[in-house]
Amino acid sequence: MVRISIPTLPITTWSATTRLAMNAQESYKLLEDFLSGGPATVLTGAGVSVDSGIRAYRGKDGRYMNPNYQPILYQQLMAPGNAGKAFRQRYWARSYLGYPPVREAKPNIAHYSLTALEHHGFVNRLITQNVDGLHARSGFPKEKLLELHGTLFVVKCRQGHELDRDEFQDMLSEANPSWKAFVDDMNAQGESLRTNPDGDIELEGRSYEDFVIPPCPTCLKEGRHETTIKPDVVFFGETIPEYKKQQSLQEILDADRFLVVATTMATYSAYRLLQLAHQNKKPIVIVNIGPTRGDHLQLPQIELPCGDVLKECALRLSRPNDDQGRRLLDVLRSWPITTKI
Repeated sequence: MVRISIPTLPITTWSATTRLAMNAQESYKLLEDFLSGGPATVLTGAGVSVDSGIRAYRGKDGRYMNPNYQPILYQQLMAPGNAGKAFRQRYWARSYLGYPPVREAKPNIAHYSLTALEHHGFVNRLITQNVDGLHARSGFPKEKLLELHGTLFVVKCRQGHELDRDEFQDMLSEANPSWKAFVDDMNAQGESLRTNPDGDIELEGRSYEDFVIPPCPTCLKEGRHETTIKPDVVFFGETIPEYKKQQSLQEILDADRFLVVATTMATYSAYRLLQLAHQNKKPIVIVNIGPTRGDHLQLPQIELPCGDVLKECALRLSRPNDDQGRRLLDVLRSWPITTKI
């Protein structure tokens, strides 16, 4: 059996690092000066989407907020036989309930601020670990956006056939009328479930044995009954596609500077980007509350809500001269700030 290690932060980072003590104005000035020196490549993590209602896995101390959290591993999800089927039933039942809130989530001020900074030339590329699509929905150019860990909005069967997630959601509803009734009842009562970054929810005390996973429609046309289906995201224990790995590394090598936002970089796919930027002497700033895997590098770190910091920096640097720039500026000005100055 292959042993899969769930990424965590080294305990030494929780107390060993001495960070710069900066107030809000000093933090804003640091980031403003940093971005004024040249366009940045940005790495974002789950913390960026928290204000959109999608909670992060880790809290301010870098630990999992739910100490009992057990993610489904890729090897479990794709396993043959009854064991694999049970894991897929668990995943898709929870995802069936958790997907609609992600689909309906709206970009927040952090997303719009990064889009404004890109529009005005202060951000060149964006690499996100998030699978919620909110950067694209905020207007960030898709050609400059790399979704390192994939997207929830596409599903794939084991044969590689792709299907739109909304279409698959309808198929799940049709195949599971009792679960659909459960969702309809929750919506009628105005209730909601807490959604994880990967689009599922925590559901206690309910059996998944009756949950039906519909077969891939393309496989059916080809004479196969394929129900080993997963979203087009990278699960724990799964390898990032080589082309995405190489693209992310090249974007760091091509970067003028590197900005890290709202991520602990606990996963190696993110941490190696920081390593590469540091090894190549790229200027680096981290915006994250709490420890990160890069604490030992003693880099400048702003420990304030990322939305407030990015908004203030975007307001200071924006010089709108077209309709899109003015619309983005209106969004920034209308969003309340939460940090005490």
